[in-house]
Amino acid sequence: MQIREINGPVVKVKNAKGVFMNEMVRVGNFKLTGEIIGIDGDIATVQVYEETSMLKPGEPVEGTGKMLSVALGPGLLGSIYDGIQRPLNELIKKSGSFIGRGIDSFGLDESKLWEVSFIKKIGDIVSGGEIIAEVQETEYLKHKIMIPPNINGKIIELKENGSYRVTDTLAKIETNNGIKEIKLYQEWPVKIPRPVKKRLEPKIPLITGQRVIDLFFPISKGGTAAIPGGFGTGKTITQHQLAKWADADIIVYIGCGERGNEMTEVLEEFPNLKDPRTGAPLMDRTVLIANTSNMPVSAREASIYTGITIAEYFRDMGYNVAIMADSTSRWAEALRELSGRLEEMPAEEGYPSYLASRIGQFYERAGISENLNGTKGSVTIIGAVSPPGGDFSEPVTQNTKRFVKCFWGLDKNLAYSRHYPSINWLTSYSEYSEDLKEWFSNNVEEKWNYYRDEAMKLLTEDDRLQQIIKIVGEDVLPDNQKLVVLIAKIIKVGVLQQSAFSNVDSFCSLEKQYNLIKVIMDTYNKAKIYIDKNIAISRVLPSEIVSKLLTMKEEIKNIDEFKEIENMMNEHFKKLDTIYN
Repeated sequence: MQIREINGPVVKVKNAKGVFMNEMVRVGNFKLTGEIIGIDGDIATVQVYEETSMLKPGEPVEGTGKMLSVALGPGLLGSIYDGIQRPLNELIKKSGSFIGRGIDSFGLDESKLWEVSFIKKIGDIVSGGEIIAEVQETEYLKHKIMIPPNINGKIIELKENGSYRVTDTLAKIETNNGIKEIKLYQEWPVKIPRPVKKRLEPKIPLITGQRVIDLFFPISKGGTAAIPGGFGTGKTITQHQLAKWADADIIVYIGCGERGNEMTEVLEEFPNLKDPRTGAPLMDRTVLIANTSNMPVSAREASIYTGITIAEYFRDMGYNVAIMADSTSRWAEALRELSGRLEEMPAEEGYPSYLASRIGQFYERAGISENLNGTKGSVTIIGAVSPPGGDFSEPVTQNTKRFVKCFWGLDKNLAYSRHYPSINWLTSYSEYSEDLKEWFSNNVEEKWNYYRDEAMKLLTEDDRLQQIIKIVGEDVLPDNQKLVVLIAKIIKVGVLQQSAFSNVDSFCSLEKQYNLIKVIMDTYNKAKIYIDKNIAISRVLPSEIVSKLLTMKEEIKNIDEFKEIENMMNEHFKKLDTIYN
């Protein structure tokens, strides 16, 4: 095969006989990594994942006989990859700070020895997905060595417990198609979802410790969420918080076409973070895929698939995995550029007509499932969307809304007024709220849903009143409406606002979230009684009471301290009874 023509990352190849769709190829004298995305007779279209400058027509193209795949095995956790699973630390050794072209590097450390404990024996009949051995990959996480999904048969040879490299053969299995070797790692094509036995209903929440999410717009394990917002609204910091605090076993963070300085911040910050649950480095349960906006545009598309395939692999072991994709808009821009190079008919705003189906294919790989080996695991996808100018009507945001069940819309006005997380409680929604009501009632408090619904009604009423206040001012409102505005302010500042840098409030347990909203809503319900008796709002809720309600999120470190707040409120209302009865 030879290069016929070059158009940016799209290369046409002649004499392409015997190749197949999605086959990985080596392009030109530099041996650049590419993937066949179209075949027309003996002309193949190749999408190249590296910079194509200085390539010339006539240079050779070699097929590899396999699809674009990732190596899955011990050593994934704590690694930092580029979009096609080349370890960045290995690339630095080979080419320095700027990634050279045509450098091929295996995704796992081939020299490191791993302690392997076998749980199967010779003669056992095994099928795809079954666990044959375990490796203690990090202090708190066991890596399970599984039979690849497409292999079934009898174990005829098995090593003993000991130290092995990822490329060592652990077992041989007799199958109907001959003898297959099982190594510590397996390869899987990134465009093909890994199979599961059964999809399950999403009934368990992913607890994030962020009140605006857990309390008002919860996401389930195996769910999908989008975080759309313009520049500076806090998409990245929100995803950092979720990566740090969410009760997922493993985090896969995909920096997809982000600015170099944002990705640098992630690369510098994550290795130094402590996992709040174990005290170990957060990187011990994190895989980073770093793909900045100055890297080749086509590698941006691959990074999303690389990340989801790694996540599915850990799901198959029975772990709960959360994917942070930052941002899917850059990925869509890569699709737009490639579509333009392929001279396809553009759709809305120049994006390809298949944009919606590609977004759908990505988000549909999320889910909670019963795996082939009988374990249960989940993949939760949280994708940031960067609409130009914060315009949620643009195609990527609108098509993403079709496939996600959680929409956490970031508001620039909230962000500029330093209200973080700047998730707008009026434009956001969660379709998991109904599915998770039973879990919250059974596992937190029976009246969780009651207080949540009442608070949302209050915030909606406050929004209506704010429109009136803009015209005539707050002073002309009757006291019962002033009370709504005041309590809504307490909810916004005292519950929805949360500092990522606070030692006390960066993470908020479900019990504390419930007690915060309970105290505020109980205060509202009691205050309403006195307002109806024509007692001035300044006497019903004096400034010291309001101040206490606004600051209790920071001041209360123990759930038992809420009793003191409740006693203080009861004493205050008893005094009002004494004075006005």
